[in-house]
Amino acid sequence: MTTITLKVNGKTVTGEADPSTLLVQFIRETLRLTGTHVGCDTAQCGACTVHVDGRAVKSCNMLAVQAAGREVTTIEGLAAADGTLHPMQAAFRACHGLQCGFCTPGMVMSAVDLVQHHGCHSESQVREALEGNICRCTGYQNIVAAVQQGAAAMKP
Repeated sequence: MTTITLKVNGKTVTGEADPSTLLVQFIRETLRLTGTHVGCDTAQCGACTVHVDGRAVKSCNMLAVQAAGREVTTIEGLAAADGTLHPMQAAFRACHGLQCGFCTPGMVMSAVDLVQHHGCHSESQVREALEGNICRCTGYQNIVAAVQQGAAAMKP
């Protein structure tokens, strides 16, 4: 076992992890932050997307030890301390950009990364940017609308 220390959702945490433990496993099983979902374990579906040092990362494709000393934000860390939803979370709720909700945390994390690093985009650009996130329930129209609404709300 290896002791790792990282910052998760603004708080420094330390935990034990086998060197082969995936970041998603560490987040869910050690830190008990279960908003990050395990979908495919092959980095295909995007359900496990988190931010590492401000960039979207599929946490099933990264070892926990690789996150040592880094800053990780999970879906639980997006909302304000008082519970106010992040603008992208609020947009997903308002636009009903979900059905079963399984993919939603990864979609939201990817959408926030998209807006923060690439700005607001057309429908086709949003669809292309979210290709690495799979939703098995929706036709994506409400997800695209949510990303566009969230992007507008995120503008300074």
